[in-house]
Amino acid sequence: MQINSDFNQRVVIQPQDYHFVDSPLKGVRRMMLDRVGAEVARATSIVEYDPGAGFSAHTHDGGEEILVLSGTFSDEHGDYPAGTYLRNPPGTSHTPYSETGCTLLVKLWQFSVRDSQQLIINTRQVAWQPGQAEGLTVLSLHEHEGVNTALVKWAPDTQFGPHTHPGGEEILVLEGVFNDEHGSYPAGSWIRNPRYSTHTPFTASEGALIYVKVGHIGASLLGNRFINNA
Repeated sequence: MQINSDFNQRVVIQPQDYHFVDSPLKGVRRMMLDRVGAEVARATSIVEYDPGAGFSAHTHDGGEEILVLSGTFSDEHGDYPAGTYLRNPPGTSHTPYSETGCTLLVKLWQFSVRDSQQLIINTRQVAWQPGQAEGLTVLSLHEHEGVNTALVKWAPDTQFGPHTHPGGEEILVLEGVFNDEHGSYPAGSWIRNPRYSTHTPFTASEGALIYVKVGHIGASLLGNRFINNA
């Protein structure tokens, strides 16, 4: 399966473009943002769990990154409310479910072979730091070999200067409206900018909260085995 699998292309998906498909487990649906591979795949998805739905026990050979967008996600290790960020490195196992229902951002097979750090961060209970421009506040979630993941709060009417992302950039707008010279992106929008892309982002009166990952496009990741074999 190939969905937005040309990582040299810019991709924008807005909420009106969402089309959820059933997963192999009843009550769990996926909006596939990008995907290379079949059921085992290098993939980025928005995943919805109905109340009481869950997956059987499984191992993530390529690792799994999760941001809980709404509701409460659970496994045998604990409960993870909205705002929780999790990293389950390659080789970890769990039996995920949701008693209340939940929505997740999920990334599979996107770990470095040298990255074995497991993380659970409740982003609503930790301190944020000032960003690189006035009006920005940043919560760093993870960094490894030049791949950085963070949440960034943009105050209303914040302007950031033009800049280039040598390793690409991926954004999910969580709240408000994010903008650049190419368009406006309301909450739920997913943007993938290719390597060496340039833009000048800003917010208007709404402000914004975004998940942002940089440096991973073209990086040496486990999921490249799917890309190289495509």
